Amino acid sequence: MDQQESKVSPGAPVEPTSAPAAEQSAAPDLNINDLAAIRSIIDVASSRGAFKAAEMEAVGKVYNKLSLFLESVTTKKE
Repeated sequence: MDQQESKVSPGAPVEPTSAPAAEQSAAPDLNINDLAAIRSIIDVASSRGAFKAAEMEAVGKVYNKLSLFLESVTTKKE
């Protein structure tokens, strides 16, 4: 092992690296269209069998919650 490398034991907490100040202060750019795309991705992934049977309940709950949110937002806009 190189002298500059350090050993990390499994399960040891990892210190996050600090990002430049500009990246930390910028707000994430997430909008309603992104949420609608996520809903579509979940729909396609589930139809292709990407989730195990034991995971389907959790995926379905998130999908339903996201769908209700998107429906409420779109009805408020109209």
